[in-house]
Amino acid sequence: MKLRNLIENNQFKRKKLEKIVKRVESYQKYYASLSDDKLKDSTILFKKRLQKGETLNDILPEAFAAIREADKRVLGLFPYPVQIMGGIVLNAGNLAEMKTGEGKTLTETMPVYLNALEGKGVHVITVNEYLSERDYEEMGPVFKWMNLTVGLNSSKIFPSEKKKAYACDITYSTNTELGFDYLRDNMVISVDQQVQRGLNYAIVDEADSILIDEARMPLIIAGKDKSQRNLYKRADEFAKSLDEDDYDYDKETKTVALTPSGADKANTWFGLKNIFGSESFTEAHFVDEALKANYSMKRDQDYVVQPTKDGHSKEVDIVDQNTGRVMAGRRYSDGLHQAIEAKENVPIKDADKTEADTTYQNYFRMYSKLSGMTGTAASDAQEFYDTYHMQVISIPTNKPVQRQDLPDIVFATKRAKLKAVLDKIIDVHSTERPILVGTISVESSEEISEMLDERDIPHEVLNAKNNGREAEIIAQAGQQGAITIATNMAGRGTDIKLGPHVRELGGLFVLGTEHHESQRIDNQLRGRSGRQGDPGTSQFYVSLEDDLLIRYGTERVQKVKQQLIDRGDEYEPIESLIVRRGIVEAQKRVEGNAYDERKNTVRYDDVMKDERDALYRDRNKVLNYDGDFADYLIPMFARTIKLKVDLYCQGNNWNYDGLFRFCKGTLGFDFGKTANQDLYVKALGYELTEERIESMTKDEIIETLIKVAREEYQHRIDELVNPEDISFFQKVVILRAVDVNWRENIATMEQFRQSVTLRGYGQYNPLVEYQNSSFDLYSEMLTNIQEDITRNYMRASIVD
Repeated sequence: MKLRNLIENNQFKRKKLEKIVKRVESYQKYYASLSDDKLKDSTILFKKRLQKGETLNDILPEAFAAIREADKRVLGLFPYPVQIMGGIVLNAGNLAEMKTGEGKTLTETMPVYLNALEGKGVHVITVNEYLSERDYEEMGPVFKWMNLTVGLNSSKIFPSEKKKAYACDITYSTNTELGFDYLRDNMVISVDQQVQRGLNYAIVDEADSILIDEARMPLIIAGKDKSQRNLYKRADEFAKSLDEDDYDYDKETKTVALTPSGADKANTWFGLKNIFGSESFTEAHFVDEALKANYSMKRDQDYVVQPTKDGHSKEVDIVDQNTGRVMAGRRYSDGLHQAIEAKENVPIKDADKTEADTTYQNYFRMYSKLSGMTGTAASDAQEFYDTYHMQVISIPTNKPVQRQDLPDIVFATKRAKLKAVLDKIIDVHSTERPILVGTISVESSEEISEMLDERDIPHEVLNAKNNGREAEIIAQAGQQGAITIATNMAGRGTDIKLGPHVRELGGLFVLGTEHHESQRIDNQLRGRSGRQGDPGTSQFYVSLEDDLLIRYGTERVQKVKQQLIDRGDEYEPIESLIVRRGIVEAQKRVEGNAYDERKNTVRYDDVMKDERDALYRDRNKVLNYDGDFADYLIPMFARTIKLKVDLYCQGNNWNYDGLFRFCKGTLGFDFGKTANQDLYVKALGYELTEERIESMTKDEIIETLIKVAREEYQHRIDELVNPEDISFFQKVVILRAVDVNWRENIATMEQFRQSVTLRGYGQYNPLVEYQNSSFDLYSEMLTNIQEDITRNYMRASIVD
């Protein structure tokens, strides 16, 4: 959507919103006049009106006014008209773009309360557990006061506690925990083990971070697969032995590949004829991962090495590039994590094998109604609409923004920039204004901290290594004379409150030491200052050696750098339109690449989505069914028998050896043993031998085996007297077969996706090839599930 159209569209919608805001405000005096008990009783009255047929939109003005009054009495905060406007947008299932500091957390109390009245559940979703716990503690009391139940879901609690949290009217959670709980719920063997209920209504805070930035990575639940630790170590030693001309490193894509000299060294190192040959696939894969680990992945930038929880060893933890936080429990796939562990000489853990996966896009689209808030969404309005069917509506600020966003100061080299950053920190600190110094990596934050330590300048550092002190550090960041160095952790959702006399000094000074790959993240950092009409200043110090410009900048920009160094102007600020345009163009290139990556991720997952939905739907039917599965199982046995008999009994030369192996291996029918003859006599009225089967027609064989299978089925039922035991036994047999084959299907599709791109060179569309193969593999999987259920049921040993 063009900017002009977006502005005009917003203006039209704002006028409609303003009319509803006035209706909400018209009830202000009435609800202010109510006693506490009468105000609390409003919840019961609203629920009764909904039960009688009124809609949420019918009661919206009164419900918003009621919870607005409750906010004032319980929290001491009274939502402004612009916050009411934001709440209306959220209730409509759209995205409210509200500038940082405009009170998004308070805004959400209105649509959360309104939708919670239906009793179907409301999920308030934040980007990390620190914010989730904060919002639960700060906003939860007002909902409890209004007689609604509120729960907090986190990775730290037991499944039984999760179930209670999800059963509440309102549940606070992170996006990752919601997604993983959904996947885990579709892996259990008992309904009692499921924790989530229906996905009704969600409000996503910092929606661009969760629904856009994090949507590049799928959600994966992985089991353990044995790691070839020695091969990881050998590959790591090989990678470390290479010279610079033995490999090529593409800075933009961060890919590493062996050159001919590197390939020759690999052949010698591993004793191979050709590292790229079909017989060397395993070694080539381990070498690829070792190259990425050593030359592409940077410690204290892409990941950190920290002590394990028990303190006995160290482990590699991924750092989220968008939030600056450790991604607890997440591991790189395809052996990259193990390669990094080998590089850092920490214990190499078992490899991961995908057991269940989905994308954020497909997970969030399952909600009946989805809405979101953020301060930075307009640039991605089209993607929000295309992917999630949410319109982005900009909400005006309550007070004019007073923050000054100063132009970038650009230097030729990183050392010149860091010198200027240090001088600027000292200069601002001399005025006693608090200053927040934003960095893009743990490494950068520690580098600036060391520079301040050398000058004996007191300061605090907030990064992925000390996130336990986050609340304490943030609480002091707005105080007079405070210096805080922080990664993106101090960006989204962080409310830095100004201390006494700080407004008079000019408010918080935000100093960015490097541009992020996304302009939205830059703007989030700027937004820590000048909140709710407070004064403030933001400025970025940049160098032509910053990662953004090295990877995505133009050659012209790098030529400017060299010219400045040659002239002796390395430490002079650069006044160049070429450079300033280069920074903007680099960010656009990154954002364009990220958009393509997200689109590609969801396109491929859409192929699996229909299959996953169908499988999970059938799986839940099995979980929730309490009766006898005879009508489900016996036809399945019959289909399996017919399929195999058709396979072995075709043409003139029937494969009796294969048929008898199937009967014995899958059905458990051994025609050579007298122990089974009682079963056959009971089912058929006569003994059954291989010779007798060989005298039958194909249809007679099928009919005979199905009769015996029916008798064996009934025999199993008779062994289990308790009906609950029968149902549980049948469920376990069915679900285990489904889960094992689904995992195998996922693994096969993962491998196929990695190889299917090569078909593009043969003028084939990789996505179409993936779709076709997916259908064939899914059909094959269903057949395998039937056979496994038949085998597991017929051959299971029932013991007391």
